[in-house]
Amino acid sequence: MEEIPQIQGSYLLAASNDFASRIWTVDDYRLRHTLTGHSGKVLAARFLLDNARIVSGSYDRTLKLWDLRSKVCMKTVFAGSSCNDIVCTEQCVMSGHFDKKVRFWDIRAESIVCELELLGRVTSLDLNHDRTELLTCSRDDLVKIIDLRSNAVRQTFSAQGFKCGADWTRVTFSPDGSYVAGGSADGALYVWNVLTGKLERTLDKNHCSAINSVSWSPSGAYVVSVEKGSKAVLWSDM
Repeated sequence: MEEIPQIQGSYLLAASNDFASRIWTVDDYRLRHTLTGHSGKVLAARFLLDNARIVSGSYDRTLKLWDLRSKVCMKTVFAGSSCNDIVCTEQCVMSGHFDKKVRFWDIRAESIVCELELLGRVTSLDLNHDRTELLTCSRDDLVKIIDLRSNAVRQTFSAQGFKCGADWTRVTFSPDGSYVAGGSADGALYVWNVLTGKLERTLDKNHCSAINSVSWSPSGAYVVSVEKGSKAVLWSDM
């Protein structure tokens, strides 16, 4: 699996290389649903805010909307490019793609509202706590914040030594939106201050290969990073 599982209430959702998405119940660790239908690796899967539907994005260049009650695919949308990550608001699905574009989809109309082209293949998307800002990472080694009210880039982060190591390298907002964290191809974890736009710290003593995924704890006190070699590191005092 390439995707860090997403926990929503009592369910855990994960995308898989075997063309499926799977859902477990957290309290008893039981596999509840296996959603199949993509013809390529599923690189991202997310719960919609109603918790009754899931959207998945695949290497097969499609997005699929799934109903958890009936366990069937409700809609399939051809995106035109491999989908590397997805995030959702109440009415909009945002998808990041191999062709360097972030696409904004109206869930009800099944249509693209707009597209925003970056300078490299999009590897990661994340939303701040009030869902007004979109965080992106791309293969040009830039991390950007997009203001969703204007769909324009508001801030760009970079650092000497920071290099996006894979097409699925993930970056993340801190829970309060004050910081941004991302892992680099050199095995270092970079943390930027959103207010100042400057690099706050670099943590580089625990990984031996490229960091592919980063996730912040809900309290903001911890960050977990996962490297290509399957090693996970828990960082404290963040």
